[in-house]
Amino acid sequence: MEELTKTEERIMQALWKLKKAFVKDIIEQLPDDPKPPYNTVSSVVRILERKAYVGFRAYGKTYEYFPLISKTEYRAASLKRILTQYFDNSPTALVSFMVEETLSQREKQQLLDLLNDAETTSKPDGDGK
Repeated sequence: MEELTKTEERIMQALWKLKKAFVKDIIEQLPDDPKPPYNTVSSVVRILERKAYVGFRAYGKTYEYFPLISKTEYRAASLKRILTQYFDNSPTALVSFMVEETLSQREKQQLLDLLNDAETTSKPDGDGK
């Protein structure tokens, strides 16, 4: 899966939210102010189509676009790319970085709870054997 530019990601975020949309709908969904020009968004959507992220239905000369890649699929590919490029393919190194650099105390506790729950549910009969 090819990596997206920031602009392409913003447009995909809009499409994931809308599920299907015309270019004017995508523009309305974008948080940018001022909004990007119609032709710019249209060009980026066509690039996303070439990259196989977006499909379309034609209604005469008007096109309705929809995502071909789910947000979950893109997130998984992005995380894999980050793990490989920045954390030597080590989930432990990624989590360590998050714990040390970015998580609040509340988020750290939530992470601990999540890990404890995962450990408990993975043990047969919950007895630790």
